[in-house]
Amino acid sequence: MKKSAFILLTVLVLTGQSFYSCKKALQQPPLGSVSEELVANKNGVNSLLIGAYAALYGMQGENQSLGGGEAWQGSPSNWVFGSIAGGDASKGSDGSDQPAIDPIANFYSDANNAYYNGKWKALYEGVSRTNNVLKFLAKATDITPEEGKIIAGQARFLRAHFYFEIKKFWNNAPWIDETTTDFNQPVSTELWAKITSDFKFAYENLPATQGETGRVNKWAAGAYLAKSYLYQKKYADAKAVFDVVIPSGVTSSGKKYDLNALFEDNFLPGKENNPEEVFTIQMAANADPSGPTSGNNGDMLNFPYGGSPFGCCGFFQPSIDLVNRFRTNETTGLPYLSNYNDYAVKNDMGVGGGTEFIPDQGTLDPRIDWTAGRRGIPYLDWGNYPGAAWIRDQSYGGPYGPKKNIYWQKTAATDADKTTWAPGSAINYLVIRFADVLLQAAECEAQAGSLATAQQYVNRVRARAANKEGWVYKYIDDSNPLGGFSDVPAANYKVSAYPAGDFASQGQAYALSAIYYERKIELAMEGHRFFDLVRWGIAEKELNAYFNFQGKITSDVRRGKFTSGRNEYYPVPQRQIDLSIQGGKKILTQNPGYN
Repeated sequence: MKKSAFILLTVLVLTGQSFYSCKKALQQPPLGSVSEELVANKNGVNSLLIGAYAALYGMQGENQSLGGGEAWQGSPSNWVFGSIAGGDASKGSDGSDQPAIDPIANFYSDANNAYYNGKWKALYEGVSRTNNVLKFLAKATDITPEEGKIIAGQARFLRAHFYFEIKKFWNNAPWIDETTTDFNQPVSTELWAKITSDFKFAYENLPATQGETGRVNKWAAGAYLAKSYLYQKKYADAKAVFDVVIPSGVTSSGKKYDLNALFEDNFLPGKENNPEEVFTIQMAANADPSGPTSGNNGDMLNFPYGGSPFGCCGFFQPSIDLVNRFRTNETTGLPYLSNYNDYAVKNDMGVGGGTEFIPDQGTLDPRIDWTAGRRGIPYLDWGNYPGAAWIRDQSYGGPYGPKKNIYWQKTAATDADKTTWAPGSAINYLVIRFADVLLQAAECEAQAGSLATAQQYVNRVRARAANKEGWVYKYIDDSNPLGGFSDVPAANYKVSAYPAGDFASQGQAYALSAIYYERKIELAMEGHRFFDLVRWGIAEKELNAYFNFQGKITSDVRRGKFTSGRNEYYPVPQRQIDLSIQGGKKILTQNPGYN
């Protein structure tokens, strides 16, 4: 499904632009009327299903999110709402560029912020498209019951995904399904039950493998079902599903779930559709001549700036706090779980390009240099990261550059999309990867008191990080980065497994802190952090500590303050509330603290 199945423009024409849109409260203007004769059949329903998959991108057209707004508002990576708001990254660029992100990062935004409305519309467009699949599937007469279950399983999986996002963003929101006739609905307090029901149906009815790798399968549904239980703190239910998914699950193409041998392979288009991909949004460079619509254009701002070869735009800089978390104890190779900032990684804040800078010489987790661009360390095959020369305003966003979303120079011809003013790429967005599954399962085991098993899952992730084949190495010749790498590590890497019996001997609280820390460094910059902090109930403590530390170094978060009882969820977009009129009254309600 990587390339062909997401060529949506042709599909839209063939189906008469046939996607209904939820009206009023969901504010998606209709894209055209639906011809039942055209779509209530196998070909039509499958075209609608492809359109539902395409909604995973959260955008349509050049730089535009579904339903209007800018592409980065609806980005499926949640780089603003999950990573920046979670302290993984600074906004980057400078304070005058995309200023609406600053109040989100600092938790003082109100319901009129356009980013919320853009994300809301993108997600509900996805809901609308999945509902159309189910609606016309019920009317099609040339689809067998078995085919119907597989189509419905995919549509309900996708609907559950969109609603999972809606739930973690806003908590209570309108539920719209294929039977809804009045789209102007109040918020529902039963979203978890409905999300779980959809994932259960998908888990029970989807096949183990699919003919196209981009289509979801039984095991992706199982992993997502378990994740939905975890978010509800139903640890025993989640554990029961993880206990099946981890040993038995396979990708849609039939590869047994496993960690990639090398950490970097998760972010290489040439290694995509690998055993670690559980649920992936398939990206393709140069698929649309009008712009990178299928090539991560929701993240097109997130490349180094200035003299870099990418041209734009300097956003999404790894935070100093994040980079410090990769420090390891020189004796044990373990992280400093509570006082990592006391062992700060040396950086080049305020050190000009003409001044010699020697990178940190202490022991570090090697994942640091696949996550953050650091001065003097190879930046893939683009040369040693130069520091401030590639940063728009170091005093505002800090000294580091993003790395997981960056394509390599040697494969830029196929992996980069430069059809518009900022780059896109063919790097898939990994909604769920197997390392994520293992760490979620570790949480469930720790909550159940199975600390030895929890430690096994964490150590499995750390063992991959310790694989020397997957470390970053110095160039053979710094002046010729395309000439290859030497056998000299780029930094003093040391990462070790937790010693036998460590979790059991130190107790559940320690085990959970180690698991939470591992998620932070393994999944850094992948859009999870804010939502993890909220579900763990530690967002106020962690984020205010982050603001206190980071705000003394960079100016971007000096106004930051997280308030419990308010900031766990984002405000319902005021535009949606204003349009939710029924009987002369607004029926959508605002989340606590935003009125």
